[in-house]
Amino acid sequence: MASSVVRMTPFRIDIPDADLDDLRDRLVRARWPRQLPGDGWSRGVPVDYLRDLAGHWATTYDWRAHEARLNEFPQFVTELDGLAVHFLHVRSRAEDELPLLLTHGWPNSFVEFTDLIGLLTDPAADMPFHVVVPSVPGFGFSEAAPEMTVERVARMWATLMDRLGYTRYGTQGGDLGAYVAPEVAKVAPEHVVGVHIDGGFGFPTAADVPGMDEAERAEWDQMQQWMGGGNDHHALLRTAPQTMAYAWNDSPVGLLAWLTHKFKEFAFLAETPDQVIDRDLMLTNASLWWFTGTAGSSSWPMYERVTLAPDGGFAWPKGQKKVPSGVYGGGSPLMRRLAERDNTIVHWPEGNPGNHFVAMEQPRAHAADIRAFFSAFRE
Repeated sequence: MASSVVRMTPFRIDIPDADLDDLRDRLVRARWPRQLPGDGWSRGVPVDYLRDLAGHWATTYDWRAHEARLNEFPQFVTELDGLAVHFLHVRSRAEDELPLLLTHGWPNSFVEFTDLIGLLTDPAADMPFHVVVPSVPGFGFSEAAPEMTVERVARMWATLMDRLGYTRYGTQGGDLGAYVAPEVAKVAPEHVVGVHIDGGFGFPTAADVPGMDEAERAEWDQMQQWMGGGNDHHALLRTAPQTMAYAWNDSPVGLLAWLTHKFKEFAFLAETPDQVIDRDLMLTNASLWWFTGTAGSSSWPMYERVTLAPDGGFAWPKGQKKVPSGVYGGGSPLMRRLAERDNTIVHWPEGNPGNHFVAMEQPRAHAADIRAFFSAFRE
């Protein structure tokens, strides 16, 4: 380990009882709206569904049990680029293994990897990893910054891995993490052996349409129907993140409604998000956002236009060709063709199960695919 490891302070989650009491009191005293006309989720999160979920949060959900589970992971805080950054560092008992840097998504936190970490570090597995999971600045226990970019996060992560003494490692992420993971390879190609993301490489944009053949144009039209649905949180949080933050920071029901709405949209193959993600895991993530008051500061990828293309449209994660790349969920020949413009794709499976947050939905399949990709880089 590098000598600078002494600059890392052990961290333990310990939410005050008063904060737990305040949360339960606010949940119990919530003012509920009338259910608007419309079927199912057509007007947003149904009142009956959210009341049931909030009732569970207030009365039967056990934060202390989940807090204890999170505290089983070794956690630290260190200063990176002037910010106090929280991270998990979980070493496998198998010593000489590849370190793996995981970056969580939005609207998530390091909680996203709760079920995945043990699978990745298991010394009995064919390929265990030493796992590092930083909390992105502005999320959870990591300090927010007035300005933040994906490149800045990537440089911070590269510094963190150097500080931990890791000179050779892989990067992985989904959602926001899919933007960060390849950026780490760009800033530290001499240290990153490979980039694995859940998905996003190769999605076409309007700029790609002129170069499409007839079949690809038909596929593009179908994608537009799919991508046109849902609530455009990118546009919302580019224009008024501060306005929304008041409600999310003051009302746990308001925060829960927002997070549940987004998890429903991301669980596009399920009728409700808790059909594919354990409801206590969703509530642990919501609790972390609530106790840290980071619903506003975690919106920076949108208001800093991380996901915005030069033409003002949505921008998928950009690739790099300095190190090989792979994805958990591949796609059509069109997507593969576009992905290979900016990436050296060596892993493109089809048929892997799950929706958007596969680490939460399918941790075993996710761990297996990560291992399959990085096995090629094992020394």
